[in-house]
Amino acid sequence: METGGEPGDEAGLGAAQIDVRDADLGKSELLRARANLLQQRGAPQGLNIDPHPQILGTRIARWRDEAACGATARALARRPALRDAVVELRGPLGAGKTTFVRHLLHALGVQGRVKSPTYAVMEPYDLPGGDIRHFDFFRFDDPQEWEDAGFRDVYASPGLKIAEWPEKAAGLLPLPDLCITIAIGDEDSRAAVFTAHSASGLELLP
Repeated sequence: METGGEPGDEAGLGAAQIDVRDADLGKSELLRARANLLQQRGAPQGLNIDPHPQILGTRIARWRDEAACGATARALARRPALRDAVVELRGPLGAGKTTFVRHLLHALGVQGRVKSPTYAVMEPYDLPGGDIRHFDFFRFDDPQEWEDAGFRDVYASPGLKIAEWPEKAAGLLPLPDLCITIAIGDEDSRAAVFTAHSASGLELLP
């Protein structure tokens, strides 16, 4: 994503809401139904949607450039429910997960450079408005590393938890309030699918 000029609040959002709540559907049927609905709404083919079965609502945001990504991050930062939320970011290498987190953390009041926690695994930020823990599990070879590192206690504590590459700790992370899946589109654009898995997550949808 190339950095553009300062957009309006609506820039690049174009959000479409999708709800898939049929309690009679099994997990695989539910995921297939959601994938079909997302494609009908213009999501990229083959989008690797998040695997959590409890889905309360889904919206798609389209970012034509980094400025649009930043506008979405700033809008999300204004939501009170974010202060104590669990957020997952999914997508391939280079999709813009860390870029989105940097915009979000700056909007929440983090000053200076926001480092990627690829090697440290976790970067802590203690702010007057609440603690933030930014995780990157990309280098995990075994999900058990999450348990061994003591992150269960971190997740149980108050504050915002943001995790990149959560699939590397599959089966150990708690259900997120919000999952953001980013796909690379044409001409360096992005499609971001926001999926709510809790009442708090619903409050965070764009």
